[in-house]
Amino acid sequence: MNGQEILNLAKTKLGQKYVLGTIVPKNKIGYNGPWDCAEFTSYVVYQVSTKLYGCYNNSGNPASADAYTGYWARDAEELGKIIPVDEAAGIPGAIILRAPLRRKMGHIVVSDGTGGTIEAHSTKKGVIASDLSFRRWDYGILVPWINYEKLDKQIISGVDGIVYRYMEPKMVSKKIGEIQKALQAAGYDPKGVDNIFGPNTALAVEAFQQDKGIVADGEVGIITAKLLNITL
Repeated sequence: MNGQEILNLAKTKLGQKYVLGTIVPKNKIGYNGPWDCAEFTSYVVYQVSTKLYGCYNNSGNPASADAYTGYWARDAEELGKIIPVDEAAGIPGAIILRAPLRRKMGHIVVSDGTGGTIEAHSTKKGVIASDLSFRRWDYGILVPWINYEKLDKQIISGVDGIVYRYMEPKMVSKKIGEIQKALQAAGYDPKGVDNIFGPNTALAVEAFQQDKGIVADGEVGIITAKLLNITL
């Protein structure tokens, strides 16, 4: 059981459909979608190792176990090894997580070991190969019973510029007011323009992202900002 097997299996799912919140039968060999991001990563780990990870009940029925980025964060803290994103970027089959806050959406991907990803991305794109760069991530995860081999290449996978998001303490900025105005203009109400990135702004961003078919994590980086016709 090794990370390369996880990556190889993930690659076979490229081009398949994404459906937010779908439940994937982790024990179904040859399952071909639909996926969401956490279900995708839990599926490939289970298929390689016959063990659940990142699910509400990792001892439950793999045919109906519910995977979620928050459960991946829980398991990383309790079971798995947390590593820096740049280290995970050089390890085929490592998992890289943007953890959710208060039951909101995060995002999770499989590292290809060269700074790229295989991921169940969004309604618009489905399962794709992409890049880690220019997106915000929290940490990498090594599933404890999987063997991994780090490639020699040094990879830097940092985000380009600030990402506006709901956090504690709350972010306050005139740019957030600009985001709120752009959301209003697009028909997504953040419940006022107060320059504070609170839960209502995050919900409006999520709704906007969902309708645009991109990762609906409620965060405004360069991709979401471009769709809102603003610059960060």
